[in-house]
Amino acid sequence: MTAAPDGAGTEAKALREAFGTFATGVTIVTVGGAMPHGMTANSFSSVSLDPPLVLVCVDRTAVMHGVLGAAEHFGVSVLAGDQEGVARHFATRRRGLGASQFESVDWWPGPLTGVPLISGALASLECELWRGYDGGDHTIFVGRVTALRRGAGADALLFHGGKLRRMAPLISEVRT
Repeated sequence: MTAAPDGAGTEAKALREAFGTFATGVTIVTVGGAMPHGMTANSFSSVSLDPPLVLVCVDRTAVMHGVLGAAEHFGVSVLAGDQEGVARHFATRRRGLGASQFESVDWWPGPLTGVPLISGALASLECELWRGYDGGDHTIFVGRVTALRRGAGADALLFHGGKLRRMAPLISEVRT
């Protein structure tokens, strides 16, 4: 890999900036049990409809890496446009393990697995950890969706260009 020809800086910085041009949704990945934990993640994607699979990529140095790797189940809450505060809350590395991480956040236990799911999310998924794959400095965790709930919101929270942004409708309906 070579640095950008415009002198954008180091290879890692140029790569980060290039990846940042791709807008992604923002999720909170959670694990329940005796030491619940949550983490903001934008490296989330659907993988398959049959079987229903999703993936999330977690940095090997993140607290969530060890917690998720040892879990049987995890949750994914797809954040609505008005949930920037929730995204920032779970993005802070200073927050540790345990129920205290969830004290200031409105959440509910998933009906099938009990994993914490964020109230007001556009969608909430309960997943069974299916596989983990080496992804360089990250692990790609694949989960089989075992339960889901679609929320009522329409606007999504996005991550683009290193910033959280609220998705606005691009085209409004015109009535004649």
